[in-house]
Amino acid sequence: MSSTLAKLDSSKLKITKTETPKEKLPNDQLVFGKSFTDHMLAIEWDQKSGWAAPEIKPYGNISLDPSSCVFHYAFELFEGLKAYRDSEGKIRMFRPDKNMARMNKSAERICLPTFDSEELITLIGKLISLDGSFIPEGRGFSLYIRPTLIGTTAGLGVGTPDKALLFVICSPVGPYYKTGFKAVRLEATDYATRAWPGGVGDKKLGANYAPCIKPQLEAGERGYQQNLWLFGPEHNVTEVGTMNFFVVFKDSKTGKKELVTAPLDGTILEGVTRDSVLALAREKLNPDEWEVNERYCSIQEIADRSDKGELVEAFGSGTAAVVSPIKEIGWKGKAIDVPLLPGQQNGELTKQVADWIAELQYGIVKSDWSRVVN
Repeated sequence: MSSTLAKLDSSKLKITKTETPKEKLPNDQLVFGKSFTDHMLAIEWDQKSGWAAPEIKPYGNISLDPSSCVFHYAFELFEGLKAYRDSEGKIRMFRPDKNMARMNKSAERICLPTFDSEELITLIGKLISLDGSFIPEGRGFSLYIRPTLIGTTAGLGVGTPDKALLFVICSPVGPYYKTGFKAVRLEATDYATRAWPGGVGDKKLGANYAPCIKPQLEAGERGYQQNLWLFGPEHNVTEVGTMNFFVVFKDSKTGKKELVTAPLDGTILEGVTRDSVLALAREKLNPDEWEVNERYCSIQEIADRSDKGELVEAFGSGTAAVVSPIKEIGWKGKAIDVPLLPGQQNGELTKQVADWIAELQYGIVKSDWSRVVN
């Protein structure tokens, strides 16, 4: 792109406030992604001039030509991050720099425009400050932020979009599991594939998600909540549903535990929560008692180690739920039981990781991961 194109510039922001503020729902009525704040951020881009002036305006419908390339060729990507209100009333975003870096990687992969990450973080900060009264207070409550970038070029020819729209909407949300952790049953899935080498499984594209719904429905008919995605002749475990997958083993001879997750080989989404779990585990777990490894792990290894009493626990990680405990994996007509703490719906490390991350998100433990919105 030409260096003369206008860059994304937060100083050019225009704000139009709503004349009809929405009623705010009480905390106990919040459903994930169902209610939205008063305003949205919208920024247009075109190939000739670059980024237009950003605008915060009342939340509302978007008008697009029916031939827009987003509808026909899936020029679309998105991100998901959260803002929290701490005990001092300050608004905090959790690791937004990681989301912006991933968003730019996704944009570059499907020929949509990239942007200055800090400028968009500043603009999102302005949006959530304006709608700050929507951010619910209390542990487990937050504001879910959904930045989205779409190609808007009109016409049915397949090519690089010359027009695009970046917009951000926000939804106040409560705990993903209203009654606390709820461990799930998974179906190990080798009859459908979430991603493959050379594809876009490591990018957050909408096109990655729709094809996964049918296998999930099929697994649901057999009593499972999610798919445990497998890949290749070795049936390596990749992800769980729309989350990254973690499993804990314990060597029966040495007593040493190992936290395992799939490596970032181009098929695995570079989850911000995944990265947080790994960093915290490496910082806080005793290396004499633990190993933390990014390596391939097959469903057969999980089954074999379960048979030997070496399967300790397993969980998924993602922005929405932070961690999601797992209690069973179905594979070839058999159930692999995943241990939980007595009388609880989680393993020990699962709960510990959730607490570590929450302490950072709500500013209980100070860290540069938790960015205060000015």
